[in-house]
Amino acid sequence: MKIFDEIESEVQSYARSFPRVFTKAQGEYVYDNEGKRYLDFLAGAGTLNYGHNNPLFKKELMDYIQQDGITHGLDLHTKAKGEFMEAFNEIILKPRGLEYILQFPGPTGTNAVEAALKLARNVTGRENIISFTNGFHGVSLGSLATTGNSHHRGAAGVSLNGSSRLPYDRYLGDDIDTTHYLDKVLSDSSSGIDLPAAVIVETVQGEGGINAASAEWLRNLELVCRKHDVLLIVDDIQSGCGRTGDYFSFEDSGIKPDIVTLSKSLGGFGLPFAMVMIRPDLDQWKPGEHNGTFRGNNHAFVTAKAAIEHYWRDDSFSKDIKRKGDYVAKRLDAIVEKYGEGNFTSKGRGMFRGINCINGEIAGKITHKAFKKGLIIETSGADDQVVKFLCPLVISDENLKAGLDIVEEAVKQVCAAEDSIPEETDYFDDERAIS
Repeated sequence: MKIFDEIESEVQSYARSFPRVFTKAQGEYVYDNEGKRYLDFLAGAGTLNYGHNNPLFKKELMDYIQQDGITHGLDLHTKAKGEFMEAFNEIILKPRGLEYILQFPGPTGTNAVEAALKLARNVTGRENIISFTNGFHGVSLGSLATTGNSHHRGAAGVSLNGSSRLPYDRYLGDDIDTTHYLDKVLSDSSSGIDLPAAVIVETVQGEGGINAASAEWLRNLELVCRKHDVLLIVDDIQSGCGRTGDYFSFEDSGIKPDIVTLSKSLGGFGLPFAMVMIRPDLDQWKPGEHNGTFRGNNHAFVTAKAAIEHYWRDDSFSKDIKRKGDYVAKRLDAIVEKYGEGNFTSKGRGMFRGINCINGEIAGKITHKAFKKGLIIETSGADDQVVKFLCPLVISDENLKAGLDIVEEAVKQVCAAEDSIPEETDYFDDERAIS
């Protein structure tokens, strides 16, 4: 650990919650340098929906590398890119009645958001972007302007302009549809809210605290955008690629966004990869107008194609995610009912779930105790008050139950303020370790 203390920046964050040196990972497990095994309910902050080192993808990636496949190609046409685009179009887009142009910006989520915002502004000739309370869209300056979290915004060092923030679904209470407020301010030339180029929204706010918008609210939001000729951008970076049960998190609402941003689990294997889906008539970029040296990761094209072909050719994987999501919801509801006493609520959709605690201190104690028992799980929300569940979608039923058992025991101990089980207890038998 000495080298990390000596020369790594103080900006590190996850390493503070999980102070171990990790050496190996497979499926839903990660291992530290002392051989201790952990269940991973963080999964790269939603990047590893298909688990660590998925063997189905690893073989295809290794074959590609052994054949000296293109590693870096700027935006040149490559076989890997072409095959990914064909698979994505035939297996994901066409069956859903969706038609989009695909743009490959830099390889991270914030790169995709920056491209989406820039394109919306160029196409409409307007500057303002509507974003929402508790939204998170990245920490580069353009996307940071649409991010709500004060901790991240405060590090910008400059004024963050070009965005107006409005209340998200149920932010003002369960009985208030905040899209009515949006419609009102856009209809009133004296509201002080400039007519925007676009509205950017997460259907489930991950970093903001697992706030899930209702299908009705999303449909109303789309109607308001259409009424005022405003583009609708869905940020599906964390909630997409199956996390809510469908490939896209907006599918069950029936909306059709003008622009969609994807990253995180898009590449399947944890490789950096981002994409912007653009309504065809909006693809008004001039050649090279938005670029980046690492736009389009050819290794990620290979594993992204494998993920689509292995898991999304039919609806069986989607059904399994929803089944597991229902199980998680029932378990969390039971934990809240048994130990809550008004301090906890459960929230989320599909396998994107959380326990909302009365404050961040309680949530932090729960995740700390869980880690001591062999579970990696983090918090989110404005005050880190939500215990956030992001386990791989491919997790076995046995390990899903085991992880939830650990969380329940951690909640029990925190609520009782006593350690009924020693912190060093490992919930897993050595015999089950992967050699």
